[in-house]
Amino acid sequence: MDYRRRSLRWLQSSLGVVPQTPHLFSGTIRENIRYGRLDASDDEVARVARLVNAEPFILGMDHGYDSEVGQGGSRLSMGQRQLVCLARAVLADPKVFIMDEATSSVDTETERLIQDGVERVREGRTCFMIAHRLSTIRSADRILVIDGGRIVEQGSHHELILARGGYYELYSNQFQQEKRRELLGGSPKAEQ
Repeated sequence: MDYRRRSLRWLQSSLGVVPQTPHLFSGTIRENIRYGRLDASDDEVARVARLVNAEPFILGMDHGYDSEVGQGGSRLSMGQRQLVCLARAVLADPKVFIMDEATSSVDTETERLIQDGVERVREGRTCFMIAHRLSTIRSADRILVIDGGRIVEQGSHHELILARGGYYELYSNQFQQEKRRELLGGSPKAEQ
């Protein structure tokens, strides 16, 4: 159904978005996660934090869930902010989940945590993952390659690799770059 036929209320209550640049509000980690559903209990906040792999870093902070995040999340790394935003979106239990370049500014370890969290929450909902980092979308049911605003390839990761088109070229180049970084002593952490 064309989304323009849906009411604004339906869109607001059905969409969960994790943007490229995470936005947190001054307050605690708990308050920032709870913003996804204001009537959520502390147990529900902790459950989604565990689900998206945010709880280990949260419990490692001086005041756990009651740790202040600072203006815009300034007291957290980029990866930690992204995990809090992911937990917030999951708490809202959206029908449609959108991740817009959500792993572009995090290190590979945090990317894996986010990917694992997304795998756990995508069941039973429609998920759109917009990404240039192709490792983020490898497990998608359907990948659309867009060039110049047009869909130029589509299929599963396996199908697109076998087709040896543009996706194959992009994926091969990224994979080679990652291997080169590993051989040179690891990839730099983007979240610092």
